[in-house]
Amino acid sequence: MGKRDYYEVLGVSKNASKEEIKKAYRKQALKYHPDKNPGDKKAEEHFKEAAEAYEVLRNDDKKARYDRYGHAGVSGAGNGFGAGGMTMEDIFSSFGDIFGDAFGGFGGFTSGRRGRRVNKGSNLRVKVKLNLHEIANGAQKKIKVSRYDTCTACGGTGAADSNSLSTCSTCRGTGHVTRVTNTILGQMQSTSVCPSCGGEGKTITKKCPVCYGEGIVQKDDIIKINIPAGVGRGMQMTVAGKGNAARRGGVNGDLLVVIDEEEHPDLIREGNDLIYNLFVSVPDALLGSQVEVPTIDNKVKIKIEPGTQPGKILRLRGKGVPEVNGYGRGDLLVNVNVWIPKNLSREEAKIIEKFKESDTFTPKPDKNDKGFFERMKGYFE
Repeated sequence: MGKRDYYEVLGVSKNASKEEIKKAYRKQALKYHPDKNPGDKKAEEHFKEAAEAYEVLRNDDKKARYDRYGHAGVSGAGNGFGAGGMTMEDIFSSFGDIFGDAFGGFGGFTSGRRGRRVNKGSNLRVKVKLNLHEIANGAQKKIKVSRYDTCTACGGTGAADSNSLSTCSTCRGTGHVTRVTNTILGQMQSTSVCPSCGGEGKTITKKCPVCYGEGIVQKDDIIKINIPAGVGRGMQMTVAGKGNAARRGGVNGDLLVVIDEEEHPDLIREGNDLIYNLFVSVPDALLGSQVEVPTIDNKVKIKIEPGTQPGKILRLRGKGVPEVNGYGRGDLLVNVNVWIPKNLSREEAKIIEKFKESDTFTPKPDKNDKGFFERMKGYFE
């Protein structure tokens, strides 16, 4: 079963403002929060679904890709596109402002998920340029990136040895401190990051001499990515966990791969269809001929019927670009142009003069023919 529409998940229209989207997500988060629905797996799935929808729709770039390409533009973890595969830790870490407001409230009702803060490394962004053959058939690319990785000397703890790392005495390893105050409306409980350990739950007495207490070191890495067929310029792939490592343990950031396209020397891409401008001579247009036209992988022969008019469009079905992560393939549209020579010899001019005397060569335009652009318009609506 496919994913539900993100606007439907949050119950908002496509024209909803950021504030309306946030308000709708907050409502869903309150309704399906795990603390309010303990042990309810269905509620937890709704909770994650709403968080994934909000992650996309609150971001202008992701929202624009989703509006244009749907889930294919922003989907799943790994080598998919975008925001899916969020864990509960990701959700609470990313949207702490919403959950802090919603569950730090009155009467001691707090999120049971709140615990030691989980660090997350920063994301990396790279651009990959593909030619039309790679776009149509999919490709495997090796990308060299400079990224922060876990320090092997200390295992990412940042401490010189095990004796140099101890549990924080202020928060007792939880990473946060809680304060309860009495108000006229009852008890109000607030939770904040531990000021002593910065939310890590550990303190270091002696730093690692390799990473100087950071838990990460910079290195060059070669990362393989599989790019599916049918991608387009501006699409973004998310390779989970291949971004920068987090300081002193935590979750790695992601590698964001932005797709770019090389221009093909002969073919023009329009969505999943391709356009080729074919030029034929006047005799070939009059008498008919057989010509070769390029496709993505090779050349094919097509027949030009006698009397073919300029602007005639020949459709080669299935010779375009495949749908990304889906079924179906676009077409190759051959736009026939008749090449009119600019300079004629004296003998050629005499021959053409004779044509003017023939009724066959008197123009008889079709009043219903609205021209090339009108005909092309129907292919891309």
